[in-house]
Amino acid sequence: MKRALLLAATLLAATPAFAQDLSKDEAALKAHVQFLASDAMKGRDTGSPELTIAEQYVAAQMLAAGLKPAGVDGTWFQPVPLVAYKSADHGTLVMTRGGVQTPLEWGKDYVARAVPSNPKVAVAGPVVFAGYGSEAEYKGLNAKGAIVAVLRDSPHDLPSDIRAHSSQPDQQAAVAARHGAVGVILLEGNARHAIFPFAVSVGYAQSEAMTWAGSDAGGGAPPFAYLGFDGAAKLFAGSKIKWDAVLAADKADKKLPTGAIGVTITGTANTAIRKLSANNVAGLLPGTDKAGEYVVISAHLDHVGVGKPDAKGDTIYNGAMDNAVGTASMLEVARRFQASGKAPSRSILFVAVTAEEKGLVGSEYFAANPTVPKGSIVADVNLDMPILTYNFVDLVAYGADRSTVGKIVEQAAAAEGVKLVPDPTPEEASFVRSDHYSFVKAGIPAVSLDLGPGGEGAAATKEFLDKHYHQPSDQVELINWKQGLRFVGLNYAIARAIADGADKPVWNKGDFFGTLYKGPMAK
Repeated sequence: MKRALLLAATLLAATPAFAQDLSKDEAALKAHVQFLASDAMKGRDTGSPELTIAEQYVAAQMLAAGLKPAGVDGTWFQPVPLVAYKSADHGTLVMTRGGVQTPLEWGKDYVARAVPSNPKVAVAGPVVFAGYGSEAEYKGLNAKGAIVAVLRDSPHDLPSDIRAHSSQPDQQAAVAARHGAVGVILLEGNARHAIFPFAVSVGYAQSEAMTWAGSDAGGGAPPFAYLGFDGAAKLFAGSKIKWDAVLAADKADKKLPTGAIGVTITGTANTAIRKLSANNVAGLLPGTDKAGEYVVISAHLDHVGVGKPDAKGDTIYNGAMDNAVGTASMLEVARRFQASGKAPSRSILFVAVTAEEKGLVGSEYFAANPTVPKGSIVADVNLDMPILTYNFVDLVAYGADRSTVGKIVEQAAAAEGVKLVPDPTPEEASFVRSDHYSFVKAGIPAVSLDLGPGGEGAAATKEFLDKHYHQPSDQVELINWKQGLRFVGLNYAIARAIADGADKPVWNKGDFFGTLYKGPMAK
């Protein structure tokens, strides 16, 4: 007992006091964030003891909000069988042209990419350049038995969400595999160079990523190497397709030249793998007349842990905005349902997912292995890193316009006096970087709200991303709690409308994602 009291006193002493002018609802929201983003949580890294404590906290708060356990075996938890992987070494990449072998240099020309589905990649074949690797660009190409080189991007005339989806290495690899390729080399393009230059990516080349045991991601033709501008220039040297011409066409949004480039590549990529586990936390608010249909409210609980010290020597990446405030908002949405005194027509699953920072792993696992009957989830409303530092006047609603969820979001936004605007930075590929994307890939209509660029938004967003995103300074003091309550209210209104609607959400007829992932009413 004495040890427990001492620990509690220590935590309270280390935590800033509540401001005295907060409303009751603002204080409730802040209380969650203050705990989850405290130094004691050490950044909630996936697999850490501190993330386990955060899981227990969320389960307790779900209980307090009147939810029922919705994990496995009558618990609040769904264990996720995680597979952590990273490059085991630098691999090798040797090109042969005209009988002359030229090894490429790791860190200057290329980096090897970890492939969890095949820990020991060894491939050889002629190189065929397939542009952005889209299906249309393979017309007239013979990729069978070849190593396909593609820009790490997608045709620029595509809508931003489709462009983001199509430029993912697993999607490019899947298309290459359908055409008989044995491997994929990714090339740095202009857009990638502008936001994440190859020289910067080298510093992350042997960082650990995650997937889950049994996932089919990473199959097909392995994307085993990534080349920067210098490496690509060497790859195309002597070819009838000129690398400068590729970059010029990419920059001008013109059709890229494609075809065999007269070089053979032999490459290896070795991957180190370890297994660990963390939990998704799930709570259920039972519905009434449509209780067998479920609306998921999701938010990711993990952050990035302890890392390099900042200028002040702080090493704890607290993750207040990313994503303690999203998790806190989810809990407060649950509390609003409880306070309303009116049960929803459809059941609602509140799910704090794990390992989002490692590649949307927890949400992908839950979408593939839901704790309710498959096919019974009608929509996902995802809450992730609203930048609550300014008075927002508009919203970006990722995924909403692809299904009947869009009308519901429009109505909720209008009631709050804000408008919906397109993604202002499509080059950031935000559509594929948050957990709603996992539900989209399971054929489930989904939306994730982001605060928009209007008014102070563009400047405030830039400042947060430049100075605080994935930094120790992402702390509770940054948050405007009144704006936080507006965010909670919007998501509550959307979830309530979906749960109580006469019809369940369906995809728009012919929608790209709905059709691709066989969602309801898309065809």
